[in-house]
Amino acid sequence: MSDLYIAAGGGGDPLGTLIAARALTADRAEHADPAEHTAPLDATRDAPLIATYAWERPEVDPTAGGPLGERDFYGLVHEGEGVWGGGFAAFTPATLARPPAGSTLPALARDLPARLLLLDPARGLSALSRQIGSMARAAGGRIRIVDIGGDILTHGDEPGLCSPFGDALTLAACHLTGIPTTVHVAGPGLDGEIDERPLLERLAGHRPLVPDRDAATAAARALAWHPSEASALWAAAIHGARGSVRTARTVIHLTDASPGLYSLPLPDAIAHNPVARALVAEHPATLDAAADISQRLTGIPGLESERTRTPQQASPAGGIAFLDPETAVKALREAADGADHITLRHAARSLGLAWTDIPALRAVLATDTPVLRLTP
Repeated sequence: MSDLYIAAGGGGDPLGTLIAARALTADRAEHADPAEHTAPLDATRDAPLIATYAWERPEVDPTAGGPLGERDFYGLVHEGEGVWGGGFAAFTPATLARPPAGSTLPALARDLPARLLLLDPARGLSALSRQIGSMARAAGGRIRIVDIGGDILTHGDEPGLCSPFGDALTLAACHLTGIPTTVHVAGPGLDGEIDERPLLERLAGHRPLVPDRDAATAAARALAWHPSEASALWAAAIHGARGSVRTARTVIHLTDASPGLYSLPLPDAIAHNPVARALVAEHPATLDAAADISQRLTGIPGLESERTRTPQQASPAGGIAFLDPETAVKALREAADGADHITLRHAARSLGLAWTDIPALRAVLATDTPVLRLTP
């Protein structure tokens, strides 16, 4: 018997969800009754089931205007009757997004020690709930929703809020399954949508679990190339990084609260989230109708992806192979605008590179950390 983990918002959330799954599994083993003879964690045998939306940023998926569904991929592995028949689909390293769509999930299926399942909300809330129920029954345990940053606890009016719909849809769909569900908030404030302080106030009374470095290292192979920022920031905080970090959109501060993983019951999370409450109450029949509810309550289009761009610098002459490390670091310090660190996603943008150049940029800068430190 295992649990089903759900990466609440898609994008890079599966990386942080793996870290959370490792931490929660290790914590349960540590506090288990000795009479149960709990076996030590085996990375292969205990690879978690992680369900996620195929919902990426525009630089990954140029068609982004909502989550990709089963029909947008070749080579998914189907369980039961597939997504359309009440079953579900899983990614493999051989899965491909149908052009012109793009997705990092097949590569994550290769590089994360987890089995990645597709959340396809195309047929609306009830169908999504049935998918999740099928996944949870296949896992044999409870549902654990993992949100990196904490915007799943939105009140709908925070000034930095930009993507509330996916998290709210996840909460509502899990509620409809009737399966025991816990919500886990990792790295309060690290997604830049709600500040750390109000999130910690909303999490008051819930004692955080702090993952160890082994849990964060489980995602290291994928973090080496993935453009995730929130999951990378959480991994960096677990590894001990502190101070300001320049991301593609804002500046985030890593504090002693940043490594925390907070757990709360599903009803408590829904009580914070007005969009989730409305979805449960109104039970929209289609994805578009659900997105309209989110927009009505928050003013933010539910299916419109992030369209703002950070202006890029001119590409380095001769390409990245001829990028001078000292020149690059100087340019990145200017791009960081006084911050102690910079994310690899924003570093690549600032140098006129694509996110796919992140591994080569790491090699040039001789770094393997989740974020790049710019100050001594």
